[in-house]
Amino acid sequence: MPAGVTEAIRYEIKDTGVTVTALMPGPTDTEFFERADMMDTPVGQSDAKDDPADVARSGFEAMMAGADHVVVGMKNKVQAVAGNVLPDPVKAGLQAKQTKPTSTQEEDR
Repeated sequence: MPAGVTEAIRYEIKDTGVTVTALMPGPTDTEFFERADMMDTPVGQSDAKDDPADVARSGFEAMMAGADHVVVGMKNKVQAVAGNVLPDPVKAGLQAKQTKPTSTQEEDR
């Protein structure tokens, strides 16, 4: 769920005693990339994925603290900051590059 949607829900239920926290992890070392058939992409092949236990711990701690969101992973934090200043077409291009199969990237050269 995008952070904006989470913020909207959080606002709507602000007086109920229920909190909503957006967990915003970067690439995480799970079976996601294999199941999504993304093992032939730069992000799928990367060894720099976050540990799922660390991601879960960060999310749980943020939720228990009542935080509105938590960005997990140093690289992801840098990308989140850059996302606030980069134009949408640039962000889309960077994302596309990370998720494009490497065999296709080689054909484009």
